[in-house]
Amino acid sequence: MSNNDIARDADNQPMAASGTAVAGGADWKTCDGQQLKAMVQAGLAWLNQHIPLINALNVFPVPDGDTGTNMYLTLEAAWQEIAGRPERSVAPITEALAHGALMGARGNSGVILSQIFRGMAQALHDAELLDTNLLARALQQASATAYKAVIRPVEGTILTVARRAAEASVLAAETAGNLREMMALVVEAARKAVEETPSLLPVLAEAGVVDAGGQGLYVILEGMLRYLRGESVEAVLEPEEEVILHHPEGPEEGYGYDVQFILTGENLDVDRIRADIDAMGVSTLVVGDSRTVKVHVHTPEPGTPLNYAARLGSLSKVIVENMQEQYEEFRGAGRAAVPPPTPVPFQSVAPQPPAPALVSDIGIVAVVPGEGLAKVFKSLGTSAIVPGGQTMNPSTEELLSAVESLAQKKVIILPNNKNVVLTAQQAKSLSDRDIRVVPSTNIPQGISALLAFNYQSDLDTNVELMTEALGNIQAAEVTRAVRSVKINGLQVEEGQYIGLLNGDLVSAGETLTDVVLDLLEKMGAEELEIITLYYGEGVSAEDARALADLIAERYPDQEIEVVEGDQPHYPYIISGE
Repeated sequence: MSNNDIARDADNQPMAASGTAVAGGADWKTCDGQQLKAMVQAGLAWLNQHIPLINALNVFPVPDGDTGTNMYLTLEAAWQEIAGRPERSVAPITEALAHGALMGARGNSGVILSQIFRGMAQALHDAELLDTNLLARALQQASATAYKAVIRPVEGTILTVARRAAEASVLAAETAGNLREMMALVVEAARKAVEETPSLLPVLAEAGVVDAGGQGLYVILEGMLRYLRGESVEAVLEPEEEVILHHPEGPEEGYGYDVQFILTGENLDVDRIRADIDAMGVSTLVVGDSRTVKVHVHTPEPGTPLNYAARLGSLSKVIVENMQEQYEEFRGAGRAAVPPPTPVPFQSVAPQPPAPALVSDIGIVAVVPGEGLAKVFKSLGTSAIVPGGQTMNPSTEELLSAVESLAQKKVIILPNNKNVVLTAQQAKSLSDRDIRVVPSTNIPQGISALLAFNYQSDLDTNVELMTEALGNIQAAEVTRAVRSVKINGLQVEEGQYIGLLNGDLVSAGETLTDVVLDLLEKMGAEELEIITLYYGEGVSAEDARALADLIAERYPDQEIEVVEGDQPHYPYIISGE
């Protein structure tokens, strides 16, 4: 699409999303709130096209890369907040944008993105129109606010990209003739910053990837620039991107249909459903558990996945959207169309009342993947469970909803995932309740923290006890590698089983048993007292018991426990204490 394709009024001026001439006219000296909305739309649409690529930029080759998904869902929540706003002034639009992003923030990348918008809103709190000087001020404040949100900022991440973009904007404001020229300079600086992330963060260089969050921010800015240039937001994979990974192309006959639904049933095989749905189209995302599965796919024949799923159980929240029709509307209107929503992984806050026998004025909210693990956490006194974890990072709003559902005014949040800690801290800052975050980064740590909870102690004492308990346990996770890579001197081949110990990739092998036994050796299992196997989807109780027997033979002095966890993607989570 060229500038000639942009919708114009009778005076040949470019038109905003509302259909009226934008402030500043064709020279883009300024833009108003409605035109800023259209820029956000374009950034959202362009990001949507690049989700698979960004998700694949995981340092570890684990099947739960979700940075692109988290950033999209965060920005999509921000868009929903401003979509119906009629103001021409920039200030209320950016304020609403920041609020929507904050409430919808998912994962570390989503939280940082929300802070970028928050900083922009602060800088534009009284702006009627956006010009180059104001944009530079907004980007500077955005970077500063994002850095402040992270306790220990790390260079070579989305923070670096935001800072480089802000620095470029200061010079660009002096040299560029309009917003379009300025954004071109800002986007180029962001692109270069992304390319340089491996030189700043050695783990990225070793894994052969750039920073995923930084790439996501660059894509959003590039989408906004494409709008200013009147270019299409249809993804075009660049040759250098193909070197990193393959980005699936759309069907030759057009964009097809965006199909989404929730499938409920009994004994659902998530891995099998994911494989079957993936064969029906592209941009596939299938998440859930044995009873509830959320499905999203782009397909030329929408009836195929729906008929398939209807044979497995009952369907609800069915959405079918004609993407080709949306694209034609986009071309005809000459503005960035809102992309069909990328699926929200199945999330439902399911608060549980405190057990009568465990009366306390302190409530506990825990983020937990899998029905089996949820039962474990409930049995240990958790007041509310927020389903989530790998590939299912809950939003700030979902955590807040769980907190607000409790009778207690004092609440402890257990994130149980390193990518949920920042979101939990955001929820803390938005509630008038006395919330503390015990920064558990995995399931064994969360369980250890719960076991340390004392119902007779006050909030401060319990936070201290639970935080101390995080260091008293070792956690290991087993999954399959989604790509070949060399990390920490360990060569991993795609399809192999891999083992992570306390967050570090330390083992790879051809069988589950080999990797589990290797992990136990590296954990120093002979010195442990209790070894617990939490088995996930795809592992039968018989297989788990057989593995436990083998471990018992090798470590006869240790107590071996087996628990059904139902967690996705990870056949085994192992705790050692």
